[in-house]
Amino acid sequence: MNINLDPSRDDLPLMANTSHILVKHYVLDLDVNFESQIIEGTIVLFFDSGNKFRKKSSSTEETCRPESNEACKFRMLEPCHISVTNTRTFSSKMGYNDFAICGKGEKDTSGKDGNHDNWKLASEISSSKYCCDTGNHGSEDFLLVLDCCDLSVLKVEEVDVAAVPGIEKFTRSPKLTVVSELRNQIVRELVTLPADRWREQLDCYARCSQAPGCGELLFDTDTWSLQIRKTGAQTAPDFPHAIRILYRTKPQGRSVTWTSDQSGRPCVYTMGSPINNRALFPCQEPPVAMSTWQATVRAAASFVVLMSGENSAKPTQLQEGYSSWHYYVTMPMPASTLTIAVGSWTEMKPETYSSNDLAAERRSFSPSEADFRCVGVCGHVEYPCRFQNASAATQEIIPHRVFAPVCLKHTCQETLLRLIPPCLSAAHSVLGTHPFSRLDVLIVPANFPSLGMASPHIVFLSQSTLTGRSHLCGTRLCHEIAHSWFGLAIGARDWTEEWLSEGFATHLEDVFWAKAQQLAPSEAQEQQELRAVLRWRRLQDEVRNSPEEMQVLRPNKEKTGHVSDSGSSLIKHGLNPEKVFMQVHYLKGYFLLRFLARKLGDDTYFSFLRKFVHTFHGQLILSQDFLQMLLENIPEEKRLELSVESIFRDWLESSGIPQPLQTERQAGAECVLVRQVGVEVAKWNRMNRRPRKRKRKEKEVLEKLLPDQLVLLLEHLLEQKTLNPRTLRSLERTYHLPQQDAEVRHRWCELIVKHKYTKAYKNVERFLQEDQAMGVYLYGELMVSEDARQQQLARSCFELTKEQMDRCSAQVVAEMLF
Repeated sequence: MNINLDPSRDDLPLMANTSHILVKHYVLDLDVNFESQIIEGTIVLFFDSGNKFRKKSSSTEETCRPESNEACKFRMLEPCHISVTNTRTFSSKMGYNDFAICGKGEKDTSGKDGNHDNWKLASEISSSKYCCDTGNHGSEDFLLVLDCCDLSVLKVEEVDVAAVPGIEKFTRSPKLTVVSELRNQIVRELVTLPADRWREQLDCYARCSQAPGCGELLFDTDTWSLQIRKTGAQTAPDFPHAIRILYRTKPQGRSVTWTSDQSGRPCVYTMGSPINNRALFPCQEPPVAMSTWQATVRAAASFVVLMSGENSAKPTQLQEGYSSWHYYVTMPMPASTLTIAVGSWTEMKPETYSSNDLAAERRSFSPSEADFRCVGVCGHVEYPCRFQNASAATQEIIPHRVFAPVCLKHTCQETLLRLIPPCLSAAHSVLGTHPFSRLDVLIVPANFPSLGMASPHIVFLSQSTLTGRSHLCGTRLCHEIAHSWFGLAIGARDWTEEWLSEGFATHLEDVFWAKAQQLAPSEAQEQQELRAVLRWRRLQDEVRNSPEEMQVLRPNKEKTGHVSDSGSSLIKHGLNPEKVFMQVHYLKGYFLLRFLARKLGDDTYFSFLRKFVHTFHGQLILSQDFLQMLLENIPEEKRLELSVESIFRDWLESSGIPQPLQTERQAGAECVLVRQVGVEVAKWNRMNRRPRKRKRKEKEVLEKLLPDQLVLLLEHLLEQKTLNPRTLRSLERTYHLPQQDAEVRHRWCELIVKHKYTKAYKNVERFLQEDQAMGVYLYGELMVSEDARQQQLARSCFELTKEQMDRCSAQVVAEMLF
């Protein structure tokens, strides 16, 4: 790939001033309108400034610098005349105990050219040190900065939490006479309630979110942020600790995808990348801003609302053909992990229950019923933690549901439903307690740009995982389940260290899948070695075809985890559309963990991993946190000069293939499954060289191959200069290639394109339309061939799919075609 890196375009700014004030809880109250393709409503944010945010003297604050004057132009909005569909009607019918949430929004970026240097933006506008004089006779006010993009913000107001009946129990000092101080004290008490009062806390958040407003706040938006201030509130502790934002999303907003499902029904879902949730609601994006949330989402009664939440929500029927869904989360998580999907999904249920399934159902429980007894000291902030629950520790299979368009019902029942219990059980056997109490799995529309995505309590899977045998579906499901521990329960403090999530999930998917299949140790080792060979080939290809700068797993080096004084930061290459399709952080992270596991031995390594999970769940980490703890658990004789510094140097801070890996990959030739493929490749090469007429008795006897072996076979055949149509036809028939899983079919399509096998072009057309998560590379192959028919095939397929295609994918493909 020929990529020109431009930091002002490619780096993603995280603007929120989290060093001064933190959101502790979000309450969303949203309406989903498919006709306008808008989500609108309110969001109430509850803050904690804490003592650590207090400034010693106002003299330490700075006035606005000339270059950030744009942040000083605040406005009060005129009364809103935009239709807010049924929101107030529905909200008025909810009692305080319904955990309702208020919120609507959209951000106006018109008139902003957006051509700022991102670091300048993050370090100047986002810092709350730069307080603005808006004609208030030189007074300096605290500036709240939230991450916000592609939203229309209509109104921002302080919430009068003191008006909520019974809330006075949260005032320690009844003699407080300043009303604003009283309100802030109520919120401070509310956000610090102990974990065993989580239900009371959620109820109070809901009632406070419905309290009346007590004064509009000044605000302004730019390309990446929403800036809010209250006249006279000069420090973070003085700023209102509960604010309500009325807003609307925009149809083109990059956090949500409006599309149709495989049955042609409208649906919408959140993507999670590249800009996370800032185009869904104003929030604090830096990962250190860990918060809880609750949400009420309304949609037409024909739709199902799925969301990151601890409860399996059921719809509440409202008047006028609408339903309301409520979800909540009590485990503090980065706002980027919140996920929502609204569509005409059908819940798939197994046709028959096994005794194990029924036992799992009987063992299920909700947090309210859980007996949280401390079974070990946790290092995270207080919340109702499953790791402190004896019942959760023994729960191998958490309650789970499967949703998909009705046209995929049979396929899901045949493949996906039966895979979830053994995959969950396998993960539990390796890592122990499931961090989340339940799991929804949704088959997302065809335009989803990945094979899967994990969020708290919900996993998105591509329809591409359902084709062929169960192998691809099982491995991908295991990968996403692994993210429950690595990526969600344990997050990266610096998002440039993606290997801490993707490397672990890639390494663990093989381990989980082997256990789910109940393979013998020798068979599991063979399959894992085969997959290592495939990943080695992919890594080599990735290194050859990507910029060196984007091959580094720790690009910020010694500055990793550092933020500006305000708490803002940048995600290196976070906006580069090519990055979505790169696998370097998956592959190099996987090989590093494989290398370390071999140093310790599997038993010692996985015993350590369980210890690591127990130590760091609910927290954010950097690479050194993992590596230091690991090295402390390696006997001195096994370290062989390993150190955090040497691992940084050899694996995380250099481009290309790490030197230790180049040496280690001399293995693979010993793998029986790999040798079998080599024998089959030789047979096909002989067949390809033979004359057309050949005696039947000399026909080659071909072995049956596993899906991964088929992938490797086709990759070897792709290295051949020519394959004649007769050989390609025989390949197709022998292995039933059009019916194989998407990984195999992708290689088959590459062979079709390389050798211009016109009789199978329909296979390529089908792949580009139905397997969009994997088809981008094929567009490039079709165009590079400089064959008029192939180029026309690429353009016609793009014309058919571009309106529904994922935005990043469409951008990359368009650059290839035009």
